[in-house]
Amino acid sequence: QGELVESGGGLVQSGGSLRLSCAASGRTFRNYATSWFRQTPGKDREFVAGISWSGDTTHYADSVKDRFTISRDNTKGTVILQMNRLKPEDTAAYLCAAGPYETDEDSEDYDYWGRGTQVTVSS
Repeated sequence: QGELVESGGGLVQSGGSLRLSCAASGRTFRNYATSWFRQTPGKDREFVAGISWSGDTTHYADSVKDRFTISRDNTKGTVILQMNRLKPEDTAAYLCAAGPYETDEDSEDYDYWGRGTQVTVSS
């Protein structure tokens, strides 16, 4: 079946940076677009950023544009989310997901999900 495994979360001060990694395990997801979503308790999952299977096309939520960068290395089976100039409102569990299109912001269209990594930004 395979799974996605996130890592790199933690506690950081406002203005700081974190680098999240999403790694494929048990199978390859290189033919899928991969996106990052985030979720806080009691709220729906929010699209953050997506990247095409080839890495040529990216898509970002307006709230993170110019601060976050998504990239992928298909030889390693990883997708990276570099998060800079973090704000307290970025605090959430961050999950990666594999699906058909990097521009798809609807979480219900994604077939494979990781369990998430917690990001906490202190003010």
